[in-house]
Amino acid sequence: MNILIIGGGNMGATYAQSFLRSHIANRENMMILEKSPAKAAQLSTKDIGTVYGRPEDCLSKADLIIFAVKPQDTPVLFELLKPMVSEQQVFLSIMAGVKIQTIMEALGVKKVIRAMPNLPAQIGMGMTAFTSSDDVTRIELVTVQNLLNTTGKTVYVENEEAIDAATAISGSGPAYVFFFMNALMEAAKEMGFSTSESELLVSQTFKGAVDLHNKSNFSCSEWIAKVASRGGTTEAALHSFQGTALHDGVKAGAKAALERAVELGKG
Repeated sequence: MNILIIGGGNMGATYAQSFLRSHIANRENMMILEKSPAKAAQLSTKDIGTVYGRPEDCLSKADLIIFAVKPQDTPVLFELLKPMVSEQQVFLSIMAGVKIQTIMEALGVKKVIRAMPNLPAQIGMGMTAFTSSDDVTRIELVTVQNLLNTTGKTVYVENEEAIDAATAISGSGPAYVFFFMNALMEAAKEMGFSTSESELLVSQTFKGAVDLHNKSNFSCSEWIAKVASRGGTTEAALHSFQGTALHDGVKAGAKAALERAVELGKG
């Protein structure tokens, strides 16, 4: 399968490197289309496939075309690509908010897969939700899922609306984690720890807690109960969180992200 990644930014380069590292793809069938001459030159030094600056030089060669560009760039991009695409090509979009139907109508194609990865994909620990149009075959869908799996875990959803929800949870989720980690690090420094000590205390605690959760059958609530003894320090912190409505605030934040994802789709 010849793969063309449109957009050589962080995610575009991440996909190229992950596909090659897993040996699902090779340099001979990997292509990257990057309009910025400076960025294209930089990508050429990474030996992750052939880098092109013009779609007419590479688009017709591709079996799978991956859109890794900003959503606001799509109107001009789609207008440019439409005369060159084929109905037999498969299109994978990782653009937030851009609907499958929008892509199908703008390009005049039928085989479209929409996915929402997140930042940890850069280290092979990503979470990607994806869905597809009806014309994508089972073999094509499995092939794309295998490619996405090189960057972490995947989940297929039947309803495209779930992609917006995944954007709010796993797509934006790393920022929520960093927000909470940063608050704990600041608290640690106020308690007398150095910056490096604060970062170690918090990052290892998060990693250990997540690993503990993943390697057990206990729910988060059950783990909380195991840590929080009656009248102890953890219980004091949890009572404070409840008093500031932190739990409801987190859910409200995720819902705000979902509403914005829906708005982007309408735009």
